[in-house]
Amino acid sequence: MKRVTTSEYLSFALRVYLGYFFIYASLSKIPHPAQFAEAIANYRLVPYMVLNLVAIILPWIEFVAGLFLIIGFKSRASAAVIGLLLLLFNIMILINMYQGASITCGCYDTVSEPLGWKKTLENMLMLLFAVQIYYCDKPLIWGGLKSSPGFSDRIAISQW
Repeated sequence: MKRVTTSEYLSFALRVYLGYFFIYASLSKIPHPAQFAEAIANYRLVPYMVLNLVAIILPWIEFVAGLFLIIGFKSRASAAVIGLLLLLFNIMILINMYQGASITCGCYDTVSEPLGWKKTLENMLMLLFAVQIYYCDKPLIWGGLKSSPGFSDRIAISQW
């Protein structure tokens, strides 16, 4: 079982899934920052002074982190960023559930699902995916060249 959960192939599949998920989530927010700012404001946890800035920057962070996961570039850093976002999202959801707020999550579009345990469990599962990627991923796309034997020798020879 340990071999399966630490598999590079599982990491690759989870990278593609999480990357696609976060790119998909960001694509509806990037062109409509005003609607996303309203969804964030409904949580009543982000200070009003930084609300618009968060609504503009957060979707781009999701997009870039998702893209980097898919292509395997800086996948550990991207998994850490996504993990922190998921943790933050869950804390915000749980606070609003505790307060009894009847709002939607604002995850994908202006018409989203309401806050609840389903969304919390979904975020926790994706957080586990991010942890697996962080510890077990070995992307071959960008890291393969540097680790190949004699790579620095070939560069030195080709420069002559």
